[in-house]
Amino acid sequence: MTSAELNKDPGAIARMFDGIAGRYDITNEWLSAGMAKRWRRIVTREIGPRPGMRILDIAAGTGTSSLPLHEAGANVTAADFSAGMVAEGKRRHPELDIVEADATNLPFDDDTFDVTTISFGLRNVIEPTKALEEMLRVTRPGGRIVICEFSTPVNTFIRSAYNLYLRQLLPRVAGVIARNTDSYVYLAESIAQWPNQPELGRWMLAAGWHKVAYRNLTGGIVAMHRGTKPIVTETGDQTGL
Repeated sequence: MTSAELNKDPGAIARMFDGIAGRYDITNEWLSAGMAKRWRRIVTREIGPRPGMRILDIAAGTGTSSLPLHEAGANVTAADFSAGMVAEGKRRHPELDIVEADATNLPFDDDTFDVTTISFGLRNVIEPTKALEEMLRVTRPGGRIVICEFSTPVNTFIRSAYNLYLRQLLPRVAGVIARNTDSYVYLAESIAQWPNQPELGRWMLAAGWHKVAYRNLTGGIVAMHRGTKPIVTETGDQTGL
């Protein structure tokens, strides 16, 4: 089975997602007890899509997270490194621009997007800090990043119960719904090993993002991080910090 450590094999992870693409969205809804929809709504509000806004949605999967941005009139590019997810997304949502792309080597020009976002995908990237740098590169000066990712519950009791759920219940439920227990054992391990909210914030700052902050959702089971790409003036000074 694929290791959940951060030095993971990107090819193996992509193939894993290829194998669960068809039932990925319904499985997420069951495993999150319906909270996935709420988290997507919060992320959409934070992005604030409007007509003409250029948005890059990385790790978009089948396009579920991109659809409300598109419906608001934004120019959305949905990207995912799993060919299976991209194919399923194009089948379900032919109205979306969905492309296959590696978050650590994005096929887009510098300063292209007003907002770059990734939900529940950064922890699956082989070099997440490099992905943060790439997201900075393709975002315009003054543009924003919005990240939604599983994180560390702030309450000790909730944290213990959540860890028990990840280790024992999640793989079993996923095995019934997605018919693929091993993939969700990996996903549970990747969540358990992911750094906490302040550490991810430090990664963002090190990548060059400014105004970095986060908001806990569902007691910190999920956290939404945000940041801004600084504007460099002709004198070399950075503004909007």
